[in-house]
Amino acid sequence: MTTPAATTTARSILPGLNILLEGPSGTGKTHAIGSLVDSGVEVFYLAMEPGLETLLGYFTDRAKPVPIPDNLHWHFVPAATAGFEEMADTAEKINTYNFEMLTKMQDNNRRKYNQFHGVLKALCDFPDDRTGNRYGPVDSWGTGRALVVDGMTGLCLASLAAVVGGKPVKSMPDWGVAQDQVERLLRKFCDGCRCHFILLAHVEREVDPVLGGIKLMTSALGKALAPKIPAMFSDVILTVREGEKFSWDTASALADLKTRNLPIKSGQPPTFAPIIAKWLARGGVFEAQ
Repeated sequence: MTTPAATTTARSILPGLNILLEGPSGTGKTHAIGSLVDSGVEVFYLAMEPGLETLLGYFTDRAKPVPIPDNLHWHFVPAATAGFEEMADTAEKINTYNFEMLTKMQDNNRRKYNQFHGVLKALCDFPDDRTGNRYGPVDSWGTGRALVVDGMTGLCLASLAAVVGGKPVKSMPDWGVAQDQVERLLRKFCDGCRCHFILLAHVEREVDPVLGGIKLMTSALGKALAPKIPAMFSDVILTVREGEKFSWDTASALADLKTRNLPIKSGQPPTFAPIIAKWLARGGVFEAQ
């Protein structure tokens, strides 16, 4: 069973950790959140992509399944999807309109693409899908709590959909508005909240705009946003799977990584335990909520 974190009414001299856990699909990003729950921190998992079964499997798939710990809460924000009639109507327009007409086309059903708004509403008063309880605004939480957002891809798609709806052709201004919304939200998480923040993200091969060459970079909207993301975080960790072995990497020259709480090393165990231990050793405390 998970041991609850020892909380105190004292204010931590350190704010919560900001950790970007990124890697290809199937490299254990969501599963590793179970180790954060094991640390005793009160974890709030905000899912924008199907991943809850993997996180719950961390506990239920053991030799002797244990109940889901009380310090794990979750909320799923489903994406709005077009019906087949709407998809057929869009396909007909693509087939009959020229490019200029498609560019100027507006989606009259754009209001239904409200996943990004749903995320922001959840952050205003986090709802736990398991118990029905609400836990207040995330920016009022202390260091005894951690927000996990799974993941960056869903966040970007939701932001873009909020701007264009189901419009098939996106203009540069459309991309710019969507990128700005995502960047503002990430900076709010990292700079405007005291709780721990963990973002799960996929990676893409991109040209490094500073040093040149091809690197693994955070998958984001367009090429302008991705280079800005690592600087916001205390730790940027690459998740790796080699055969049946899962590990974390903070040393690879093929990715834009950084670490303040782990060694600069490949092949590290995929667990948050040493990160939390280092944070506590440097003066962090779990503030009571």
